[in-house]
Amino acid sequence: MTDRVLLAHLPTPIEELPRLSKMFAGPSLFIKRDDLTGLGFGGNKTRKLEYLAADALANGCQTLISTGAEQSNHCRQVAAAAARLGLGCILVLAGDKPQKNQGNLFLDLLSGAEVVFVSKDQRDQALAELTKQAHAQNRKPYQIPYGGSNAIGAMGYCQAMRELREQDFAPDWIVFATSSGGTQAGMLLGARETGIQTKILGISVDKSADEFCETVAGIANAGAELLGQKASFHAEEILVNDAYCSAGYAVLTSAEEEAIQLFARQEGILLDPVYTGRAAAGLLDLLRKGFFKSDETILFWHTGGTPALFVEQYSKKLLS
Repeated sequence: MTDRVLLAHLPTPIEELPRLSKMFAGPSLFIKRDDLTGLGFGGNKTRKLEYLAADALANGCQTLISTGAEQSNHCRQVAAAAARLGLGCILVLAGDKPQKNQGNLFLDLLSGAEVVFVSKDQRDQALAELTKQAHAQNRKPYQIPYGGSNAIGAMGYCQAMRELREQDFAPDWIVFATSSGGTQAGMLLGARETGIQTKILGISVDKSADEFCETVAGIANAGAELLGQKASFHAEEILVNDAYCSAGYAVLTSAEEEAIQLFARQEGILLDPVYTGRAAAGLLDLLRKGFFKSDETILFWHTGGTPALFVEQYSKKLLS
């Protein structure tokens, strides 16, 4: 299954990070700007939605339904994709309804999404019930999994690796924020298909490496089957570092603060407080520890999420 509807501004650029490279006096640092994919402020989920939305349209669906946290980058892009394609959108967000509509939530509502807040432990049940209701109302719903992370969504990052090959850029390492698994699974699929030999290292923002590697392997294997590939992926071959997520999901620590400030003040690049900020904090720590060889090239893959910077709890802390 490779049907695709074009939603993203591609290819996204690869830029050198000369000031940070000099600061850490080690490997050459570059960044792939998937924060510039365009749709609803951009981000990595737009690549996945090109395939998920195509599947929805092919099945005659008229409403996109998905779920995430209050400041979900994924849900923001689902809402924007629905608006772009003339579809309805229902979002089930975990947590209490906030007093202020800030960041990604503001953009969800601006794009016309219907937003329902539920407790995290009731999210899956609420998603199923709202999908059932939408069917009964003949709204022809299409349910998109958390993070867009399934075999179809993974095609977005399989395509992204083809794009990287076409850009003739072959880093020794790709480092990025990993959470629901679809981005890393797609990268693995695309690397194997194109023959790119780079090491693909996910910095976990919320899960243990053991749990996460199993998830990524499962999505990658389902994606390989979808593509008619015989390749199989095993959890033990997947690279995930979970050393930086002990503070908990969406908790801004001094490490993330430093990373966000350094990227902004040294390179003019904005990271988000939940995903890319944590991944960059991990990258900087690994650089300081000499994890990478001095002659290696590292590509930090920016997965987006910058609207969360405008949430008061983060913006105040970053400037305090």
